[in-house]
Amino acid sequence: MIEIINLCKSFNGHQVLKNLNLTIKKGQTQVIIGRSGCGKSVLLKHIVGLLKPDLGQVIIDNQDITQVSDKELNQLRLRMGLLFQGAALFDSLSVGENVGFILREHTQVDEVTINKKVKESLELVGLKGIEELMPSELSGGMKKRVGLARAICARPDIILYGEPTTGVDPIMADGINTLIRQLHDKLQVTSIAVTHDMVSAYKISDQISMLYDGRIVESGTPEKIKNSQDPIVRQFISGAAHGPITE
Repeated sequence: MIEIINLCKSFNGHQVLKNLNLTIKKGQTQVIIGRSGCGKSVLLKHIVGLLKPDLGQVIIDNQDITQVSDKELNQLRLRMGLLFQGAALFDSLSVGENVGFILREHTQVDEVTINKKVKESLELVGLKGIEELMPSELSGGMKKRVGLARAICARPDIILYGEPTTGVDPIMADGINTLIRQLHDKLQVTSIAVTHDMVSAYKISDQISMLYDGRIVESGTPEKIKNSQDPIVRQFISGAAHGPITE
């Protein structure tokens, strides 16, 4: 489904991605782990086409999206759902308007069909009948689920998650992880999540890849990553600092 080849990206002379390579199979949930600021979100933005690489390719369904026109890229984005870190709902729109936003703005789908898809998407995330509520009336966990309903409303082939469990308590985080797994199984989508939450990574993933110093340093099943002997991977998954913290 997705092949990333020798991806390079620099900002102000600082190289964030260094000949990064990654293959994501159709129907898999791929989790990318790594420390804050390591380039996980930069990688995600390249997959969506929000950033252009300095070098390298991002191939989705045999199409290099770094070479396509804006019109072709917009068509491709309709096949993607994106759950932002903070849900990123429009405060001035109702829940129903938020969930159906992409269909209303970017397709010719009629209003009856949109309302049906909005209703189905909210039911899939366990939020039946809240179309008329405003974002300000929702808890943090509900906002995440509405964001997820919006991501799946156009029935995408690919869903991308940016830190899906950030900002919610551990019980709510577990609920979101369970929901991500259930949606993957029901919709048979290819999913990519970036996170530094290892509990989430182990629960939702088929494959985990560790991003460090601009490259993927190890990839494998959750079990393989749990038992990795690579010192960089071991340090990250155990949450150990390099040495004693000094004042």
